[in-house]
Amino acid sequence: MTRAALQALLSHWMRSPFQLAMLLAGLALATALWSGVQALNAEARAAYATAENLLGEGTSAQLNAPSGQIPEAEFARLRRAGWDVSPVVEGRMRMGAARITVLGLEPLTAPSGGTATELATADITDFLAGRGLAHPQTLAEIGTSPMDLRANQAIPVGTVLMDIAQAQSLLDMGGFVTRLSVASNQRDGLAPLRDLAPELRLSVPDDGADLAGLTDSFHLNLTAFGLLAFAVGLFIVHSAIGLAFEQRRAMFRTLRALGVPLPRLGLLLGAELALFAMLAGLGGLALGYVLAASLLPDVAATLRGLYGAPVPGTLRFDPAWAVAGLGMTLAGTTLAGGQALWRLWRLPVLAPAQPRAWAHAGGRALRVQGGVAVALALLALVLAQTGGGLVAGFTLLAAALLAAALAMPLVLAGVLALGQRFARGPVAQWFWADSRQNLPRLSLALMALLLALAANIGVGTMVSSFRATFIGWLDLRLVAEVNVTPRSQQEALALQDFLQNRADAVLPMQRIDATLAGHPAQVYAMTDHPTFRDNWPLLDAVPQVWDRLAAGDGVLVNEQLARRADLRPGSATLDLPDIGAMPVLGVYPDYGNPLAQAILTQARFNATWPDTPIIQFALRNEDPQALIAALQDDFGLPSGQITDQAQAKALSLEIFERTFLITGALNILTLSVAAIALFAALVTLSGMRLVQLAPLWALGLTTRKLAALELARALVLAGLTLVFALPVGVMLAQILLAVINVQAFGWRLPLQLFPADWARLGVWAALAVLAAAVLPAYRLWRNGPNQLLKVFSHEK
Repeated sequence: MTRAALQALLSHWMRSPFQLAMLLAGLALATALWSGVQALNAEARAAYATAENLLGEGTSAQLNAPSGQIPEAEFARLRRAGWDVSPVVEGRMRMGAARITVLGLEPLTAPSGGTATELATADITDFLAGRGLAHPQTLAEIGTSPMDLRANQAIPVGTVLMDIAQAQSLLDMGGFVTRLSVASNQRDGLAPLRDLAPELRLSVPDDGADLAGLTDSFHLNLTAFGLLAFAVGLFIVHSAIGLAFEQRRAMFRTLRALGVPLPRLGLLLGAELALFAMLAGLGGLALGYVLAASLLPDVAATLRGLYGAPVPGTLRFDPAWAVAGLGMTLAGTTLAGGQALWRLWRLPVLAPAQPRAWAHAGGRALRVQGGVAVALALLALVLAQTGGGLVAGFTLLAAALLAAALAMPLVLAGVLALGQRFARGPVAQWFWADSRQNLPRLSLALMALLLALAANIGVGTMVSSFRATFIGWLDLRLVAEVNVTPRSQQEALALQDFLQNRADAVLPMQRIDATLAGHPAQVYAMTDHPTFRDNWPLLDAVPQVWDRLAAGDGVLVNEQLARRADLRPGSATLDLPDIGAMPVLGVYPDYGNPLAQAILTQARFNATWPDTPIIQFALRNEDPQALIAALQDDFGLPSGQITDQAQAKALSLEIFERTFLITGALNILTLSVAAIALFAALVTLSGMRLVQLAPLWALGLTTRKLAALELARALVLAGLTLVFALPVGVMLAQILLAVINVQAFGWRLPLQLFPADWARLGVWAALAVLAAAVLPAYRLWRNGPNQLLKVFSHEK
């Protein structure tokens, strides 16, 4: 009996291969979108772990100097005092065709446990002789190099590991090191470091911003968009399963009448869904891998540009995200098919064959759906007023979107009823009434279309608002025509003398790393100059802010720090290391920076930290190309150390565009999935609707007119969905800009509306719906008479 029942259930899919294809396609696409995002996240996090384990610095403390350089004599003095410390040299330089991070260590004193120590001591003779190690991708980016470099997968992308002496030579840091690693196990009775080296700052492993912490927000946003795309894919599955259950009403009745117990029938249907989930899940994993591999280079470039994260541009297969993807597929299939199984379980033995029984069950489900929509809307309102944190922000986003999706069929039913009321003529009245009657069967596909359109409108509005604000902000921040990065403090002093009579203004940049209000931060020095007074953007400030800053009466803070520590200009103070509490004079936007930041006047900065090196010069000049030529020809500065304003803007905009490339790709895929869902629903319904269309054909409506009405119905429903999606999309954009961005990155952007983008989206949506509806309409037009005539030859 069990085998015969299973064969009977599977025979439906053999008779309806297209419907089976749509079900498997929905599951595969949902799995692909979700697993692709998880593969990207897993690859990035593996790269963070590789970078953190390179020197074992995730478990050892560090000694740093405010100037960024520690004399070698200081290292020798601490070693003689009994402290187990090891020098590290780190800096950026151009090697071959790429800018890379040079990392030099002393293998004989390096703390054990770090990957770099193990690699250096594995062949210590060659390492001390000058052999460097780099990731294969880094070697490919460098190209030809005079150094002896060997490939090693354990080195982070963009880093070259070498002996400390060679690193000092390349970075022009003879006699100095960047920091000292402090071993976790030290001898007892040693003199305190604060007495031996009071000018050095000891940072413990958790005292700072690790890559995983800095990028958590980025990956959480990525996961949220992947989950949204997964949810839209599940609407295809839900729709296909629901329609298949309705088509097999008579089969369920027959099986029950022949003695198949309800639990066994439910178990067989569950096994059927599990089989489909496994088949589609495996295909979805393959598609997800291809998707992740195609998007990883842009994601890697974004993470490197924003956070300096060494993420490779090639993808490795990890069973962890594959197993998680299959688990999500099974869970999603259970969720999508659960309602149909529950309705079957609740109906009496002969009721499944009665259409009105399923209609009543659907009516009850619609009422429950409306109640859930109201509950989710209330939850969203509560979270909007009282919620805090990123998780609460995403919960607000999910509740608002689900409430809108669940409420949309009710709203459409009301609009269609209104259209029927004001319709003139029998055909028009039938059109609106028939559209309303078939709305439950199309509601899932229309809900998927709503989510896809709302996501496109919301994310598109956010990105366009960000782009408009970002470009204006760049124009104000990147005012200097030329920026120069010295390779050492000695070169910085020489550059200062060289530029005195060649540039209209020489504005040095200095900074120290610090902890401000409990957050990893940087403190910058700012020269009192009209360049900053006239152009530096401020969100909020006290009166005479620039005069007070020049007098050393306070600090400016970026928006991230102001929000995290609740610092309001004029009423708040900020504790600075070695200075104490200082008034907050103003707050400035700092888009793209994950760290907190404060600005002091240069005089106060140098009085507090006099040995801090100059890391960059901003140069004002009416003829920047002539100045760049003088720097290269007369001073001998390499071109890699010089950046003009156009280059800086182009690089910033490139990072910006790459940052949102993956969200744009997910938006396109989501809209495509919604179109497939609508296509599957319309094709499946085209056969079921022959009973409803046959009487109209018999009364004189031609198949061409019926096909045109079917196309019109699809476009009207899609148009109403687009109209409903506009406020939902704007709401989504506002939540992203005012809640998610603030919680994730620390800055808030103004909402700007772009109706032209919405019009283009409407055209694309109409084309997608038209493509989904044209095949069923064409089949009705070409084959309609024969199929409609058969309706009257069977008892229906």
